[in-house]
This record gives sequence, C-alpha cells and structure tokens, in this order.
Amino acid sequence: MALKKINPIETKAWRKLQEHYQDIKEKKMVDMFCEDDARVDKFHIKWDKFYLDYSKNRLDDTTKKLLVELCEEVDLKDAIQKQFKGEIINVTENRAVAHTRLRAQEKPNEVEAALEKMKVFSEKLIDGDWKGATGKSINHVVNIGVGGSDLGSQMVLDALEAYQNQLKVHFVSNIDGDHVLEVLKKIEVEQTIFIVVSKSFSTQETLSNATTIKKWFLEKGFTEKDIHKHFVAVSACNEKAVNFGILEENIFPMWDWVGGRFSLWSAVGLSICCGIGYKNFTEMLQGAQKMDEHFENTSFDENIPVLLALISIWYNNFFLTETEAVIPYSQYLQKFIPYLQQGVMESNGKNIDRNGKKVTYQTGNVIWGEPGTNAQHAFFQLIHQGTKLVPCDFIGFNNSVHGNKEHHHKLMANFFAQTEAFLCGKSQAKIEEEIKDLSPEEQERIRAYKCFEGNKPTNTLLIERLNPETLGSLIALYEHKLFVQGVIWNIYSYDQWGVELGKQLASKIYQQLETGKVDANLDASTQQLLKEFLSK
Repeated sequence: MALKKINPIETKAWRKLQEHYQDIKEKKMVDMFCEDDARVDKFHIKWDKFYLDYSKNRLDDTTKKLLVELCEEVDLKDAIQKQFKGEIINVTENRAVAHTRLRAQEKPNEVEAALEKMKVFSEKLIDGDWKGATGKSINHVVNIGVGGSDLGSQMVLDALEAYQNQLKVHFVSNIDGDHVLEVLKKIEVEQTIFIVVSKSFSTQETLSNATTIKKWFLEKGFTEKDIHKHFVAVSACNEKAVNFGILEENIFPMWDWVGGRFSLWSAVGLSICCGIGYKNFTEMLQGAQKMDEHFENTSFDENIPVLLALISIWYNNFFLTETEAVIPYSQYLQKFIPYLQQGVMESNGKNIDRNGKKVTYQTGNVIWGEPGTNAQHAFFQLIHQGTKLVPCDFIGFNNSVHGNKEHHHKLMANFFAQTEAFLCGKSQAKIEEEIKDLSPEEQERIRAYKCFEGNKPTNTLLIERLNPETLGSLIALYEHKLFVQGVIWNIYSYDQWGVELGKQLASKIYQQLETGKVDANLDASTQQLLKEFLSK
C-alpha cells in the first residue's frame, strides 16, 4: 500500500501550531531558559555515541507536544513501517524504497552476495593480487559516476581519510572535459582500475566520461582485450557494460529499490570499500543500522531524526525561514554539506503533493553550510547580524581523530562559543562596558553596530568520535530526517522528475551545437546565446 495522502495544513495539530506560533514568535530563548530550570534536561537526547541538545530553539513544551501530534495525525508511524517493509512508497516511479535493507542485520541474499563480491574485489586490489595488463598491481582507483553514483562515495572517503589505505581514489563526475583530463594527469594507467557507476549505463555524463577515458586508455597502447583488467562496472544493465568491454564477472549489481542518492551503502560504494577496506565499510553499515533501529522503534518525542525534522518544519512552515545551515566542526566533513544538498533538495524539492495537487505551503529547505571555524570567517556575519533567520545544525566531536587535544579544544571552544553567541547575543550593558573608555563621539559612532540581538536557533549534535560507525549513523540520521519531512509535507520524496527536463533539452541542444544549426523554435534568449557561442 502507498503512503497516506493527508494534507498537513488541514490537520488539527497544524491549526493549533499556527495559533501557538502567534504566542511564541517574539519570545526570547534566554527568557525561556530563565523560566524553566529543567529546559536542558527536557530538550536533549542521549543515544549511543550521540548527544543532541535542541534546547537552543524557539520552542517550548507546547511546541513539542503539538509537533508530535502532527506526526500522529499524518500517521508517520505507518509511513515508517511501510518504508522498512519495502513497500512501494515511491508511487510515481512504481518503486519500493528499501535502502535500509542494504545495512539490515538480516540482509536479502542478493545483498549478501554483492557484499561478498565487493569484499573479494577490494581485498584483491588492496593486497596487490589484482594485476593490470602489464602485470603490475593497482595503486589508483578512478570512480566514474555522477550524482548519487559519485557524491556519497566522495563524501565518505573524505570523511574517513584517516582510515584510507595505500590506494589513491579519484572521482570523475562533471562532464567538463577539463575535469577528466586533470584527473588522468594524476594516475599511472598501468596501475589504475576504473569503476564505471551507472544504473542504466547510459547516463550522459558518466558514459561520456567513461568513453573518453576508454579512448585515452587505448591510445596509451593497450588493446580492447586489456579493458577487462582495468575497467569494472556497477550497473543494472549488464548488456551495455559488456558491450563497453567489461567482463560480466566484473559487473556489480544495482537494484530498482535503491535510489541513487541513497546508494552508497550498496555496490555504488565499491570505491569506498577499496579506499578504506571492507571491514571499515561494514562498520559504517552497522552504524547506519543502529540509527535505523533507533528511528524505527523510538517514540517520536525521543527520536533524533523525527525531532530534527519537526524542528526544521517548525521554522520552514511557521517562521518561513526557507534555509538552514549545517556546520560540522571537522574539516573531514567538508563534503557532507553538498552531499546533504543532493539528498534533501532532490528529495523534498517538490510542489505537487501525493494527491496530485499543487501545495499551498512551503516544502523543501535550502541546505547550505561550511565546516567551522572557516564558516565563522565567512557567512556567520549574516546569521549574527543579518535580516534573515537561519536555523543551524552544529555537529562536533568529543575527541579528534588524531588526538591533538590542544587544537581540538581550540576548535571546540569556538563550537560552543558560537551556539552561545547565537542564543544570547550581546546585551546593551555589555556594549556600554566595551565602549566606556572611548570618547563620546566614538561611542556614538559604533554603539549601534556592536549590537547582537541573539535569539538565533541552533541544534547541537555532539558525537563521541568520527569513525566509520558514527559516520554511518550520522548519514542515516539525515536520510530519515528528510523522509519524515516528506511524509508530513504529503509529497513523494523519492522520485526526481525535476532532473529529467534539463537532460532532455541538453540532448537537443547538443545536436544543434554539433551541426551549428540553431533551432528557430527555441526561445529568443537561448537562440542568441547559442549563436554567440558558435560564433567564437
């Protein structure tokens, strides 16, 4: 059965939240702390190696109660059960959404078989047992994919750089030929394996890049017979991969019930397996499975993904914030934000509800951010003193990976200081104290500009240490968060029809660029742009 089709703004809880918003919208969080000594105790969750403090938000007991009531009215529990049972909840594409099966304790036989194949392949590369056409072992791996076949694996390998082995993993995604050639400059062809990742084996970017690399490979003096020693594939279309020159035995499976942006847990993560080893890859799966269990079985008022989703809806739909920032205080997580951008905005960037009608309320959030402390010297100015309300998720770690306590304490001092500053701002009394020794003229000149109003909301997620297991839990947390949002907004989070139009038009325009003949039926602006491009 499909997901239920309940318009959230027609629920009793939504109407109560609208009334409640009028009462709370001007309240100061610092006053809420003063009025309730137990606020921190009530608004935090300690789970496994995670500690979530959501007390620095513009909400109170009533807000939380009504948000949980909203979950119950839209029957979120039923939706969660349907996803975990593998029912067809991606209705518009007639597909199940079952990526959680990839990391379940009891996995389908086909998943177990794929994992075993990934283990054998990655260990052959790491141990030097896989030989290229000239008999040399492999020391470079190039992942050729785009979107979900690229972003997740890149993000994980960056996040777990400290766990990487001697294999150097590179990524080719953009159809920009300059990007491809820059990657090829970094490798030794005799010692390189190329992993072509495409469900259809016809994705324009991926196939163009794979074809360019294959041509380059053959120009280096290798033959068609050598391709099978240097190219493998992750695909659901074996025939096309075989026609490309890849041996059937070197094709890893992809399944219809795994969406691209949730596929790093599958053979799409083969480059992860190669880069950090199979053991670390499976520990990441185990971390995700722990979060799955927490999400599926924990009551909504103590459920980390559910509460983060509800808080996000509270700001997006009642405060009308539209954007939210994610600030990880770890350079290892520099690609976590672009990864989330794809996951969240491709999933929930929808304006048609599950009834086939245009929504009359805000849906997907715009996600942005940058690791701290870099972010503090960039866009934090806007959050502190700008005109926009930007809720933030702060992600930090109790322990650094390499154990340099001095540096880590400096980093985390900033982490805690910023959430305090967003909460408290700077009082007029503090400003007067800071400028008291200046001349009256100087005081008057800068007094207003030193004002920080505070009352800026943050969630603080404190994790024991960044490792494969906790990274798996963190990724799964945000997967479940976006799912909850989609359920409440009454949209289909798992299709991506908006990706298709640009592809279709690009194919037609490419033919015009190749022939030099511009279609007179194009809009006037695009016609002129193509003529300008072709004139050079």
